[in-house]
Amino acid sequence: MTNPAAADLIARSNRLGSDPKNTNYAGGNTSAKGHETDPVTGEPVELMWVKGSGGDLGTLTEGGLAVLRVDRLRALQNVYPGIDREDEMVAAFDHTLFGKGGAAPSIDTAMHGLVDAAHVDHLHPDSGIAIATAVDGEALTQTIFGDKVVWVPWRRPGFQLGLDIARIKRSNPDAVGCILGGHGITAWGDTSDEAEANSLWIIDTAAAYIEEHGRPEPFGPALEGFAALDESERRAKAAALAPAIRGLASTDRAQVGSFTDADVVLDFLASSEHPRLAALGTSCPDHFLRTKVKPLVLDLPADASVEESIARLKELHAAYREDYRAYYERNASPDSPALRGADPAIVLIPGVGMFSYGANKQTARVAGEFYINAINVMRGAEALSTYAPIDEAEKFRIEYWALEEAKLQRLPQPKSHATRIALVTGAASGIGKAIATRLAAEGACVVIADLDLAKAQDAAAELGSTDVAIGVKADVTVEAEVQKAVDAAVLAFGGLDLVVNNAGLSISKPLLDTTTADWDLQHNVMAKGSFLVSKAAARVMVEQELGGDIIYISSKNSVFAGPNNIAYSATKADQSHQVRLLAAELGEHGIKVNGINPDGVVRGSGIFAGGWGAKRAAVYGVPEEELGAYYAKRTLLKREVLPSHVANAVAVLTGGDLTHTTGLHIPVDAGVAAAFLR
Repeated sequence: MTNPAAADLIARSNRLGSDPKNTNYAGGNTSAKGHETDPVTGEPVELMWVKGSGGDLGTLTEGGLAVLRVDRLRALQNVYPGIDREDEMVAAFDHTLFGKGGAAPSIDTAMHGLVDAAHVDHLHPDSGIAIATAVDGEALTQTIFGDKVVWVPWRRPGFQLGLDIARIKRSNPDAVGCILGGHGITAWGDTSDEAEANSLWIIDTAAAYIEEHGRPEPFGPALEGFAALDESERRAKAAALAPAIRGLASTDRAQVGSFTDADVVLDFLASSEHPRLAALGTSCPDHFLRTKVKPLVLDLPADASVEESIARLKELHAAYREDYRAYYERNASPDSPALRGADPAIVLIPGVGMFSYGANKQTARVAGEFYINAINVMRGAEALSTYAPIDEAEKFRIEYWALEEAKLQRLPQPKSHATRIALVTGAASGIGKAIATRLAAEGACVVIADLDLAKAQDAAAELGSTDVAIGVKADVTVEAEVQKAVDAAVLAFGGLDLVVNNAGLSISKPLLDTTTADWDLQHNVMAKGSFLVSKAAARVMVEQELGGDIIYISSKNSVFAGPNNIAYSATKADQSHQVRLLAAELGEHGIKVNGINPDGVVRGSGIFAGGWGAKRAAVYGVPEEELGAYYAKRTLLKREVLPSHVANAVAVLTGGDLTHTTGLHIPVDAGVAAAFLR
């Protein structure tokens, strides 16, 4: 049974963490102290429950709490070796755990355990950090809060900061919390409700003071030519720029992207002071660990052409990498972790918006959210004073902290399709849905394109949040709709690496019964549709300079002559030769083009469910419900082919093993000798 103190803590944490005005995603930590019976001695023991390393307050559960003995935690003061060796104290927390201890304790554990209060909150609210990063933050803290909130000069999170805050609370009995210079806030209370009320009072009081006393234009006057473009124009420009920007941001390692044209970003970039402020970088450790110390900012007006913008971005990117490497070399010591990569995580485009990057969509999206936090912080600090983040050396100490490096090393190995962005046509059902499901399971971000938008969105929702998959409408016979689907992919995830031409249909008729409408429909969907999708996707892949994969779901019928399906088989042969043609043309760009020839996929197949199955069953003289078994019996392996088997072939062709294979057709037919490739 959950201890009442822990239950109150979880409820408080979820309330605080669910409101972005209080703290950023995965930012901050909360704690509660209470008593339980020691199962060894039978005596009551004081425990502390505190959010563990890497958790998120808004979604915190009991499993995300570290549980420590307060007496042993406070006894660590007797063995604390000093600030130069305080990283050792994180390992020491393991010796203070109660039982198995729950989640891994974070670096902020000391802040909670050493403070003499039953409940403690440490948060990263924009309003509080605005005061914490103002050049005269200490004086502002006194003016705004009086004796109820105490200023703490910047100190890197750790055991010493916990000692500092504990001392401040003892010395200031009327105080309910602190402003942590350059960082955030800490508040406490005797009850959970009191701690929460004190946290919210600090946050709201700071916000109200900024609103009442702040300058009306904290970012300066508007910069001529840098105002936001109209929505349709800026999103079209964003889609056109996205592939090139992702390629630049992936110079060291492939990244997934996220895009936002939120008003807060557009307004910041339209102001005269944005170049100065962006160059100062972010301050709160949670911010710059995700955004890097500063963004790359395009220094051209909003109406600059796409071509001009890309050319300038390439110049700025080269300079950014040199600057970041110089930052590393200025601050690194012999025992610093190796440079992790010199590409920007945030790219700002005036008039258009912000691109953010990470190892997956959630990381990329959150990086962008953190930079919006940073913009809000800069607005508040500049409204009252002058924005003054922590200095470069301190940023480096945080970014290349041995503890941060250890956390990164503990991350699981990426899946085979991590960082890959896939678009699958006809993916709301059947083979396409199986392919999308497999690619998502292997770590890819997936765009499910289908004629039926509602079904596409439902299929995407089955795979997870919009950080995993989105559904879009696309009639592959219409070039504008294909382009719209590709644009949706690059705006959702930053680019495109993998396309599966799966959309299809079949009309089974003899030659004399096949109409020109039958012929045109099948060729438009599969031959023309595959051409349009491949063309739009290849344009993105070439611009990214990251290579890519194009897969055609063709058919055994592309090489095998069977009766009563002239239109279907002919268009499948067209698709099959497109594979060869595009493999020959796109190879110089690192783009692999391969095909898959399924046969007899009855169960779960959209084509068979649409009437094709009944017609093929009639051709072979078997009941429709036995068609799958009939196909299985005529194969060499005597096995029925399912949509998942086709998905397996796509995963293998586009994973990390067949890096040197292009122009290949793989049969997925359980063995049909007449369709062997020659």
